[in-house]
Amino acid sequence: MALTEKQIDAIGEQLVDKFKTIFDPEIPVDIYELGLIYDAHINEEGEVKVLMTLTSPNCPVAESLPTEVEQKVEEIEGVSKAYVEITFDPPWERDMMSEEAKFELGML
Repeated sequence: MALTEKQIDAIGEQLVDKFKTIFDPEIPVDIYELGLIYDAHINEEGEVKVLMTLTSPNCPVAESLPTEVEQKVEEIEGVSKAYVEITFDPPWERDMMSEEAKFELGML
């Protein structure tokens, strides 16, 4: 059964909530506020594709973090499957962090 536009919008809002429960182990801030999430697409079949980056290509959680994101996204009602694509274009920089993240880290 295809998701309605209203259901897709609801999933989109829940995605942000899920992203805020996933933390980079080296920086005590969630991946959403760090600016690691570049985009997320939800199709009518409930498949979610997340485009994200890491703080560096040598990030120690390069293999486990995408899996954690997929697992957390798949917990959302209506999501049938989650896929994470890692990109380094553009590369992550501190300027991508939210004001909240910068405040948490004492950068303001």
